[in-house]
Amino acid sequence: MSDDLEVTHGGAIAVDPDALRAVADALTALAPRFVDAASAVRRAHGSLVALPTASMSVDTVALWGSADRAEALHEECRMAGENTRLMADVYELVERRAELDALEIQGKAVPGVLSDRIDELVAADPRVLEMEKWLIAGWENGRYEGLDQQFDLVQLLGAPVGTPAGGGIFAAVAALGGAGLGRLAPNATLSGSAGPVSITPVRTSAPIGPPSSIAEALRRFPESPGAQLKVEKYTMSDGSSRFVLYSRGTQPSSVIDPTEPFDMQSNLDLYTGQEAASYAATVEALDAAGARPGDELQIYAHSQGAMNAAYLASGSEFDVTVQVTAGSPLHPTLDDDQLLIALRHTDDLVNGLAGGGLPGGTGSPDSIVATRVGDPAYSVHDLWLHPHMMESYIETAEMLDDSGDVRLEAWRAKAAELTDAVSIESTEYVAKRE
Repeated sequence: MSDDLEVTHGGAIAVDPDALRAVADALTALAPRFVDAASAVRRAHGSLVALPTASMSVDTVALWGSADRAEALHEECRMAGENTRLMADVYELVERRAELDALEIQGKAVPGVLSDRIDELVAADPRVLEMEKWLIAGWENGRYEGLDQQFDLVQLLGAPVGTPAGGGIFAAVAALGGAGLGRLAPNATLSGSAGPVSITPVRTSAPIGPPSSIAEALRRFPESPGAQLKVEKYTMSDGSSRFVLYSRGTQPSSVIDPTEPFDMQSNLDLYTGQEAASYAATVEALDAAGARPGDELQIYAHSQGAMNAAYLASGSEFDVTVQVTAGSPLHPTLDDDQLLIALRHTDDLVNGLAGGGLPGGTGSPDSIVATRVGDPAYSVHDLWLHPHMMESYIETAEMLDDSGDVRLEAWRAKAAELTDAVSIESTEYVAKRE
């Protein structure tokens, strides 16, 4: 993958099965045309060789060879069509199984049409099951590309990667992610109570409009000292309000500040499904900004903030329509009307806890997972988890903005809706444990 950006819908599914079938149909329809072409060339060859002077001006041997090539193209085109249709069946099978798993997790009845379709796809070709395994295995093997080379402190201390000390961190991340601990079930909610927190507004401003790019949005994070959260309130012409949340991740000050809610304890709580102090603070900041149950909310979040975003989108009373995350240790299962743009670095230790997301992807059809190796060349920065830093993810966002991927139009349309606001108020908050 090097430092190139891969943009997909997420997981093992990189192409819409219906789009593949459209390609297969086109190839299948094209194949007979090559047979017709070969026949026409052979008729022309027969006519030319019957003329005594034809060989002086036409290379009849080459002409016959072009007919052979047309026949070969017919077979290649026919096989390409069949193989493309087969691959479409494999992709759909992975999607249908993901849909089946989601229903079983929710305890919902499985529609007979879904089970019948899975059986139909499996029975269509004996190669489908083996190719499904191959597809999932290839996706799983690429989820942690470069990760085993990144956290190199143990190597500098003399422990080879192959030893428990050298490979333990990578192995632990792969085990947790591979076990599915970083993948939220549909409508997941947090358990317990985080205890009292307080939020203090420290800065207000009036932006001239919403973000015009993903990279710009990631640059809008709170800048005031100690501020972890920023909420933009967009008052629309009909009197309704929409909100945009920007949330930072784990704060370095948490090492020495016991009142910091964006700390390692909150990381552990969120990853294990318990309400964290940072989540409680985030909800309080939204409330202080005027957000009420049912209000539309768009979220931009990094690391621990992205875990809070996952639970806000999955189980809160807010209408989370857009979620853009960078380096999230969790991957939510969203409804098909929720837009998810997830930025991932395969060599990001923290992002690796999400296990690469879901094999079938999640969210609306326009949802995007943008993946690359965050730091393809080892440097001293690796000691500080450089692939997980916001600066590295902003570079990825810039690459996504420049990618030309048509699915970004859905995000641009949602952002453009906010340009109709009659007023915008932005507030940064410092959250504290009480």
